[in-house]
Amino acid sequence: MSRHAAVLVTGMSGVGKSTALVGLAQRGYATVDTDDGAWIDVVDGEPLWRESLIDELLNRRRDGPLFVQGTVANQWRFYNRFDAVVLLTAPTDVVLDRVQRRTNNPFGKSVDERARILADIAEVEPLLRRSATHEIDTTRPLPKVIDALIDIAEAAR
Repeated sequence: MSRHAAVLVTGMSGVGKSTALVGLAQRGYATVDTDDGAWIDVVDGEPLWRESLIDELLNRRRDGPLFVQGTVANQWRFYNRFDAVVLLTAPTDVVLDRVQRRTNNPFGKSVDERARILADIAEVEPLLRRSATHEIDTTRPLPKVIDALIDIAEAAR
């Protein structure tokens, strides 16, 4: 059996990370949304991955590519464990419109949360861009975003 890629899908709130993961799962790919469940500890107000859980996840035997979604301050500690780090992006006006309209996540509805998103786009996204192996603009149709993620995983193994 050949080795299968682990791909980190990262980006700011509203770029379509969770939507892309749902699409990947619908196509039969293994996905983990680290915004869900016990993957996160909040330390001094900052969400951080529970490193032991992420370590165990990345050590598991895989029968196909694994797509992990998340954007946390300590994700850099695992970059060398991923075969690809994919930054999903969208123009700011698109991001703000998406978070206003989405129904699966309440974050981004308040003025303070929207200000946080704008600050993250200005301050955090450039850091993610420097560390990413790939970048995908999510204004393209969702099936094309999913296809691009699959292509990256297949090329990375």
